[in-house]
Amino acid sequence: MSNVFFVGCGPGDPELITVKAKKLIQKADVVVYSGSLIPEPILKLCKKGKLHDAAKLVREEIFDLLYKNAKKDKLVVRLHDGDPAIYGAIREQIDNLEKKGIESTVVPGVTSFLASAAALGTQLTLPGVTQTMIITRAEARTKVPKREQISELAKHQATLIFYLSVHLLNKISKEAIEGGYKKSTPVAVVYRASRKDQKIIIGTLTDIASKVKSEKITM
Repeated sequence: MSNVFFVGCGPGDPELITVKAKKLIQKADVVVYSGSLIPEPILKLCKKGKLHDAAKLVREEIFDLLYKNAKKDKLVVRLHDGDPAIYGAIREQIDNLEKKGIESTVVPGVTSFLASAAALGTQLTLPGVTQTMIITRAEARTKVPKREQISELAKHQATLIFYLSVHLLNKISKEAIEGGYKKSTPVAVVYRASRKDQKIIIGTLTDIASKVKSEKITM
């Protein structure tokens, strides 16, 4: 059966790509990639295939590229930054491909929260402190269920990891304190983790938003 590979290429450092992802990109006939999120050195691995920038396409056009090329038994790669299973929006595409008789294979990648922990030289679980991590995003245009509001998650006193939320730091800090975190709780923001222009900002729930603003980091 024809197949589409949903491939994670890591957080930004080209050397953090997996061996499997590298081989698939090199062999691919068609690569649909996530715009400027994919580093140029990784795109250059695609020697024989045709590259398509998904940032310039609407959802239906992306699906047509995947489906029509897979139907011709071409090796098709949908290339994501980080890991495709985390905020990668792949479930709908996989379901629609399956309806048309196309199988999908997900190839995991190093995700940015792991690269961030490495950049900080720290660990996300610590005996006697927390054995739990919660990965989430702050509510904005994408609504979050009430049970997953920051003030509710904060009650667990776990390590909280936020994606796509740096512009909402004031909201995050306020609700985390409301949920039970001390104002002195340490916070780290890692911008473009693992890339050459990576920045690390360290603070607490009371001052992290202003520190990030002074660094002019908004996304």
